[in-house]
Amino acid sequence: MARRVLLQLDADSQPSTFDAIVAVDAGVDVLLRHGGVTPEAAVPLVHGGMFTRGGKDLSSTAIFVGGSDVAAAEAIFRTVQKTFFGPVRLGVMLDPSGANTTAAAAVVVAGRHADLAGARAVVLGGTGAVGRRVARLLARERCRVAVASRSAERAKAVCDSVAEAVENAQLTPVAAQSDAGTLHGELLDCLAEADVVIAAGAAGTRLLSGECLRQCVKAKVFVDLNAVPPEGIEGIVATDAGRPLTAERPSAQPPAVAYGPIGVGGIKMKIHREAVQQIFHSNQACLDAEEMLEIGRAFA
Repeated sequence: MARRVLLQLDADSQPSTFDAIVAVDAGVDVLLRHGGVTPEAAVPLVHGGMFTRGGKDLSSTAIFVGGSDVAAAEAIFRTVQKTFFGPVRLGVMLDPSGANTTAAAAVVVAGRHADLAGARAVVLGGTGAVGRRVARLLARERCRVAVASRSAERAKAVCDSVAEAVENAQLTPVAAQSDAGTLHGELLDCLAEADVVIAAGAAGTRLLSGECLRQCVKAKVFVDLNAVPPEGIEGIVATDAGRPLTAERPSAQPPAVAYGPIGVGGIKMKIHREAVQQIFHSNQACLDAEEMLEIGRAFA
């Protein structure tokens, strides 16, 4: 069998070292790293992968699209798919800034403790790269999702975008802060009814205080994806991986559980490595957030 060759297409000037190391650990034989890639520049790179091998050997070449600019990576990903024709295709996956694998892992751990179909979820920081994907995946699970953002307009834009992609999605845009800088009353009402609370805001941004956490009286699981102090949800530490919140919510029975970024990160890394494996299983593989969630279910 031909050696496994991965084309790493990255919009950043320097391709991600993190993504390169994961690829090597996933068993890639040859890694071809390309930085500063644009959609136009991607076409000849993809052609080079498509036309050098044939038959069964074609599936031994695959493509990883990443980078810190999520919109740029999405544009490259779309161009890559349009470049293929007929059976002349390569396995391809999209994971800019780890957004897809992180969102999938967050939904996987939330699903361990709550029946997501019909559940109420609040996504704090819901307009960022990870938050948008978390909202989309939860909506596909038939969750009723409140998308919270400092900007009500941005929250509505995310809800509209998800509604276009997910049939019968139940989404509510919520402003996170009032004019006085405190949590908006509508958000507090959503939190009080939530079964799942996921914080996916910017690094180092506190989104939920301990006092507000105690007001989430129905929540079964809290997931904080912020790895930079202060924590996104006060009281949840990075290594939490299903820790009962007995001290933080002493009156809640049964107590909710907490996941921090490292607690979620173990699942995220398993999804990432398995996704790299899968794009070599078939040259028809095309992995976005939804496909990565399916991969993650095996680790639930």
